[in-house]
Amino acid sequence: MRVLARFLTAVSDAAQFPAPTLPEVAFLGRSNVGKSSVINSLIGKKLAHTSSTPGRTRNINFFEIRWPGKPRPELIFADLPGYGYAKVSREISQEWPSFIEPYLKLRPTLALCVALVDVNIPPQASDEQLLDFLNALGREFVLVATKSDRLSNNPLQNALRGLTERYSAARVIPFSAKTGKGCDELWERIRQTAQAFADSPVSATDRVG
Repeated sequence: MRVLARFLTAVSDAAQFPAPTLPEVAFLGRSNVGKSSVINSLIGKKLAHTSSTPGRTRNINFFEIRWPGKPRPELIFADLPGYGYAKVSREISQEWPSFIEPYLKLRPTLALCVALVDVNIPPQASDEQLLDFLNALGREFVLVATKSDRLSNNPLQNALRGLTERYSAARVIPFSAKTGKGCDELWERIRQTAQAFADSPVSATDRVG
């Protein structure tokens, strides 16, 4: 799916969040899970910054998404800082209460959280903690198993089965930024959720208890 996208802003403080006007999709995951590659694969160009140094993203980066032929943006992507990388995890953990937790807890236009996990490694405690956190907030989320091209069919199916068993409440989508596998399926989920959100707007108090 081809879309038009542009960088909107980067924030590191809750007071800097852009005005909540469009449905937003937040991307979350460990620092080396391939989050920027997933975003770039979805929008069809290198807009989100990828780095060989885990933990480089220290802001929430917002991107406007517009469907071709539409005069105005329809959606916002929010790229959240990674977690779980030893050299920066303590600093990022300290930053969560200042702007990441408020975003996840209170953002009235947050329609969907895309939680990314590396399908090549066993389930991590930090990933489970994130999903428990989103569940406790009542946030809708989808679990994306990244780097799926690195496993052959049987190991991949076993790994996906393990994720499904470990995170029984989540829908799991195998994804490869290299081959494009899972891109259409993830876009379908994003568009369905964004459309439902746009059709039935509710306040942050109603959406998140």
